[in-house]
Amino acid sequence: MFEPARLRTLWELVEYRARASGDAPMFFDGDGGRTMTFGAVRDAAARAAAGFRRWGIGAGTRVMWQLPTRIDTVVASLALARLGAVQTPVIHLHRAREVGFILRESAAEFALVPGTWRGFDYPAMVRGAAGDHSDVRVVSVADGLPEGDPDTLPAAPAAADDATRWIYYTSGTTSAPKGVEHTDASLIAGGVGLATALGMTADDVGSLAFPYAHIAGPDYVIAMLVSGFPAVVLESFDADRAAAVYRRHGVTMAGGSTAFYQAFHDASRRRRAATPDAGPLIPSLRLLSGGGAPLPPELYRAAGRELGCALVHGYGMTESPMIAMGTPYDADEQLAHTVGRPVAGARVRIVRADGSPAATGETGEVTVSGPMVFRRYTDPALTAGAFTADGAFRTGDLGHLRADGHLVLTGRLKDIIIRKGENISAQEVEDLVHTHPAVAQAAVIGLPDRERGERVCAVVTLAEPRDGAPPLTLADLTAHLRAAGLMTQKLPEQLEITDALPRGGPLDKVLKAALRERYGR
Repeated sequence: MFEPARLRTLWELVEYRARASGDAPMFFDGDGGRTMTFGAVRDAAARAAAGFRRWGIGAGTRVMWQLPTRIDTVVASLALARLGAVQTPVIHLHRAREVGFILRESAAEFALVPGTWRGFDYPAMVRGAAGDHSDVRVVSVADGLPEGDPDTLPAAPAAADDATRWIYYTSGTTSAPKGVEHTDASLIAGGVGLATALGMTADDVGSLAFPYAHIAGPDYVIAMLVSGFPAVVLESFDADRAAAVYRRHGVTMAGGSTAFYQAFHDASRRRRAATPDAGPLIPSLRLLSGGGAPLPPELYRAAGRELGCALVHGYGMTESPMIAMGTPYDADEQLAHTVGRPVAGARVRIVRADGSPAATGETGEVTVSGPMVFRRYTDPALTAGAFTADGAFRTGDLGHLRADGHLVLTGRLKDIIIRKGENISAQEVEDLVHTHPAVAQAAVIGLPDRERGERVCAVVTLAEPRDGAPPLTLADLTAHLRAAGLMTQKLPEQLEITDALPRGGPLDKVLKAALRERYGR
């Protein structure tokens, strides 16, 4: 039985699994057909670590990487872990606005990018985004990772639970992204929590089709290393194509977020409509799992029924990759209406506005403590208000604990939009919408969306029209925001023009709840 207390660094975990299951498959490349065993991944990561070391990367070197979801990306991150570098993974969708801030704030010394990928020149973007931080070394790994002799490597860095090894950036509630510092041990604790809840074994086959640069990436890979199961890796997700690959490899567990559940549900319905006797979309599938956005009970029931499998949903965030998780052994009612119980090692408490403990069933702010919680923010001012007096992290989410120990989420204190599992700062988008010359006032809200979880909606009042100026359209607004450097993921998908924004309260704040009620129908 795996004992998480034994291993405190990611590289120790890689070595552990390579010794235990060296000849067993770890990755199936869904795009290229390549298979790599746990031992082969360990060896490739060691060679890449030696190659990185020739570049001057070592313990404590700050490396930002913005790479697609590929086996080589996982290998690169494991190689950096072998060296004890400080990694800053960045989602491939981020553009100059976010990347420039992250480069400067994280003090990155190296930036690893995929070259020109999907028609976009990442090296040029990163160099331009660096600005005054021009001493960062931008390296394309389009032709593969560097390699060297593993025998030249120094000893792997010793375990240090208080050493920052990872910095993830999340929009949170402010315009500027927040740097979230994690140790190897905190990520391992999150992965152990996930592995324990899912109960996967070496006989299972998982899937990695969401961005590995998301904190859920190492969380999932750690669960693989803990439980010894392999996974199919897809560079991008399309439900029909993914299902075909998963059928070929006998995938038993798939998912990623609410949007994935919906996509597989719809793909199955299309397939049955076209070929009534086609059989299940993925015959081997026994489990859909994920998190990142609310799971409507009706989707839980519809997807499970359509796909013929269990569906378990969880709750985590960049600051704590796993907080609660459903299990295959929970009742339908629990799975449909909760995000599961706190995972192994996590202590979840609900607190009232005055900080006192809430009663069972009473709604308050969700707080969490345990080994999977991050160390701190890169900005000390943010850290100061992020924890309770006894050291628990304040999630900013509202919820309650039921008598059966399951957690129910009921809302958010944070003004964020969760679109396909990604946090989007409403304020950041609002600030840029306000810069459009046709806009007088703006509010950005998240509205329920069947495919995305939430969609971004901009509600605006118009400035006095200029002579000859055409009416503001969604296309005009999104073009303006693109030109301002906003990433595609954050662009509004709906524009509403109103005479006045509803306001109230002592500070005359915009009543976003009223806007959601008005436009979310």
